[in-house]
Amino acid sequence: MFEDFFGNHRIRAILERMIEQDRIPHTLLFHGPEGVGKATLARRFAAVLLGDPEKIEQDDLSRPENRERLAEREKMPADRRVEDPLLFASHPDFITFPPDGPLRQISIHQMRRLKDLAQYKPHHGRRRVFLIDRFDRANENAENSLLKILEEPPEHLLLILTAENVYDLLPTIRSRSVQFHFAPLSPEEMREFVRRRGLDEPERRVALAGGCPGAAVSLDLAAYDLRRETMLGLLETSARSAKFTVWAGLAEELSAGDKLDDYLKVLYLLLEDLVLIQQGQGGLHNFDVRDRLEPLAERVGFDWIRAALEKTDELMQLVRRNIQKTIALDAMVLGLRSLAR
Repeated sequence: MFEDFFGNHRIRAILERMIEQDRIPHTLLFHGPEGVGKATLARRFAAVLLGDPEKIEQDDLSRPENRERLAEREKMPADRRVEDPLLFASHPDFITFPPDGPLRQISIHQMRRLKDLAQYKPHHGRRRVFLIDRFDRANENAENSLLKILEEPPEHLLLILTAENVYDLLPTIRSRSVQFHFAPLSPEEMREFVRRRGLDEPERRVALAGGCPGAAVSLDLAAYDLRRETMLGLLETSARSAKFTVWAGLAEELSAGDKLDDYLKVLYLLLEDLVLIQQGQGGLHNFDVRDRLEPLAERVGFDWIRAALEKTDELMQLVRRNIQKTIALDAMVLGLRSLAR
């Protein structure tokens, strides 16, 4: 049923058995790394149940027209987003609720709209399928609003939630869902995926995607390299192998269009590479800048890397509060410099 879907064969097999036996729970929770295919498989699953896969695929958030709409919503005043909660509904019985606004959150207004729409019977067949993508970006009010629907869902409704970190969700939501953990693909699966897609610089994409096909496809290597240069400067300054003026110059050039988490995701990969080098292992994400990473790995200890990871985690948690990225990264550099040898 899902022949063109890569990886996570066990989950595919379970979903196929659910369809064959006509025993489908009201709520499914797909969790795993960003880009591993959670929303993609949700759409493929819905297409088997509802038909018209071409219409359902129009809700793919990576499509250029959908990315453009999401970008426009970020600039929209908050009151207008409240009046018109974001959803995609190319298929009459399949609706996608994605994160909305500059903070990329699932709002209570979207969940109220979902509750209203859930009462309508299917246009065709027996089911309606609602996908809430990145539900771990919902605030507490939105989660509580959805919980009321989960307690007594309409007979015809199938809810599919996706989340990167399942433990960001309320325990009561997790307990009312049938959970599936999506694991990253193996390097061999990723190479085959990239080969079939005919993507440029395949080895770099496989190394940077971390087993996530969606990341391999969407990765803008030119933009990544610019962010990486900034984050390498941050690490070199933080480790005292470069003067603070080096970081100050890079900080002034931080792209206004890039969000803080865009930089932090690059930083995670660089820090992981430092650990791999210290342990004498291969498989670096950023193998093409090994000559800059090796001196850093020799200069800093594991405790420094651990502190850098903890600070990166703290900033990632603050992303939803729309903190100013230059100030946040300046503070991180100063804190790590005080720990450097």
